[in-house]
Amino acid sequence: LTVAIGCTGGQHRSVYLVEKLAAEHPEDFERVVKVNVIGSYNVTRLAVARIAKLVPLEDGERGSITLTASVAAQDGQIGQASYSASKGGVVGMTLPVARDLSASGIRINTIAPGLFDTPIYGTGEASEQFKEKLAANLLFPKRLGFSSEFASLAVEMITNSYFNAETVRLDAGTRMQPK
Repeated sequence: LTVAIGCTGGQHRSVYLVEKLAAEHPEDFERVVKVNVIGSYNVTRLAVARIAKLVPLEDGERGSITLTASVAAQDGQIGQASYSASKGGVVGMTLPVARDLSASGIRINTIAPGLFDTPIYGTGEASEQFKEKLAANLLFPKRLGFSSEFASLAVEMITNSYFNAETVRLDAGTRMQPK
């Protein structure tokens, strides 16, 4: 077994990162994958069992499923190995599941959101300053996304019957930096 680790931040930084990753418990990684990948898969399979029994529309369509991943699937940051891997798993299953479901007239797509204004950031002046700092790296608009923008894309994926097997980033053009 050969392990190569590149380092741009000096030896102290690489040692810290290696120790941090080595200290992560496999159970923690497994829990995140179970919630995000297996959870998405299970909800999908249970929904499909019901959707497949519906009378198809004139064009044969029975329904649509929209999953949620994250830009972290492609732009995972330092310390996000489990989260990034789990969201990559959701992205990775979109096309093969769409292929499986096509015979039943069911479509599936995934939204990979970037930074959205959710209650996780809290409220108050400190929260607003933190959100402004996060938004500084966005291309345009320089603000966090709104839930209505996420909902708008989800509705388009559901109502546009030609939308299938896609993962769409919704992120104001951001590319997450390593840290």
